[in-house]
Amino acid sequence: MSEKLEAPDAQHPAEVEAARRGSIAQTEKGRWERLWPVIACGAGLFSDGYLNNIIGPVNTMLKTIYPDSYVNSSAQANVSSITFAGTVLGMLFFGYTSDHFSRKWSLLVSTLIIILFAALGAGSYGAGGSPTGLLAALVAYRFFLGIGIGGEYPAGSVGCAESTGELKEGSRNKWFILFTNVQIDLAFLISAIVATIVVVATGENHLRAAWRICLGIGVIPPLSLLYLRVKLEEPEAYKRESMAHTKTPWLLVIKYYWFRLSIVSIIWFIYDFSAYSFGIYATSILANLLGDDAPLWKSLAWNILINFFYIPGCLAGAFVADLKSMGPKKTLCIGVILQGIIGFIMAGCYPYLNKPENVAGFVVVYGVFLMLGEFGPGDNIGLIASKTCATGIRGQYYGIAAAMGKIGAFSGSYALDAIQKAAGDDEIAAGRNPFFVASALAFLAAALVLLLPYIGQSTIDEEDIKFREYLASHGYDTSKLGLGSVSASSSDENVAVEPK
Repeated sequence: MSEKLEAPDAQHPAEVEAARRGSIAQTEKGRWERLWPVIACGAGLFSDGYLNNIIGPVNTMLKTIYPDSYVNSSAQANVSSITFAGTVLGMLFFGYTSDHFSRKWSLLVSTLIIILFAALGAGSYGAGGSPTGLLAALVAYRFFLGIGIGGEYPAGSVGCAESTGELKEGSRNKWFILFTNVQIDLAFLISAIVATIVVVATGENHLRAAWRICLGIGVIPPLSLLYLRVKLEEPEAYKRESMAHTKTPWLLVIKYYWFRLSIVSIIWFIYDFSAYSFGIYATSILANLLGDDAPLWKSLAWNILINFFYIPGCLAGAFVADLKSMGPKKTLCIGVILQGIIGFIMAGCYPYLNKPENVAGFVVVYGVFLMLGEFGPGDNIGLIASKTCATGIRGQYYGIAAAMGKIGAFSGSYALDAIQKAAGDDEIAAGRNPFFVASALAFLAAALVLLLPYIGQSTIDEEDIKFREYLASHGYDTSKLGLGSVSASSSDENVAVEPK
């Protein structure tokens, strides 16, 4: 380990930075060698997007197949939201293991869990073929599936953020977003397309096969990444800054990061509260707008258009977040402010939009609302969570923030239903009240963003330096940080040179 890094309190941060710039210049890595770990770590969130979003159409199919045993039971709510409960547990558990044991092996174990329980969910079966047993099995499998999905965040996304430090400066935020949130949003779109194609191909008289096929396809994405993840190595930043071989100074960590973590967690809670809850019920909302006589495939097809709006939002946010004049913080703030404005407009116009003949207008305005959510917090909240803390506790920091987001999604799926039911027979109020709530929360999130620190291209590296200095100033032996396998010649690639 670099001697300067072992005693940062004896060196000015600028000197440490200069030394690191010199060390990376000696490193021979091609563009693909730098990029493929970013893909391997981050792209697994495609599974999260697909398996979470496909349950919306599957939920609609199950209501059609089992109108009594499904609709009149707790299974309807549980199938849609139980995955979030498992995801929270997975985020916290794998957040700990990714910091204290291994980023790579935590990610690999979570991938295997996803593959196993995605397959079991597609093959759910009740004793004697009973609908009640089938639904209970599906709920249980979805919970364990969520645990695996949870590992993608503190192990996968954190590893992705650390790996982007080896890329060209000015492109790091973009690559992180392209292989994290863009993967989730792309999966949302693909899941909507898959559901429509499967229902059209099987026919609405064979929905028992259709919902299993839709869930079964969810096994393919994690399988496609399995080889890359086996070949994956620990990120260089983790090798240098890990606390796996030393005691974590929890009191110092809490004192240093509690306020920042609280702000990030609340913003993530607000974002997921609206993003996931609105997405899950989009199919049902459209079915109501189109009327009871509309075929299922038609509402699913409209859902494709709704999910398409995620794509331009997240792609635009990926590039804007790397602009020197913008950055993740400003992009997030602008996105939530604009989303709040559109939400209030939609609530005001809802009496006109809530008509079958105006369904196109509803989809467009609703789509713009979702698009702005992806442009701002969707793209940038994970980026901020991964870059506003030191590498040694990044997995747990990120896991807690992401878990708060999933708690928001979990509670949002219930809150949306409760808000609509509280309106009673007033269909207009039932439709627009959720947008009032989501828009008000968006403005709250915008205010909280102002309390976050600046996020630059080398923030991960700078944050590690500051945290080392803080620990050293409080008597903590920073020489024990790291895995003991990083030499001065390869100590840090977070400060980028032009990839070859």
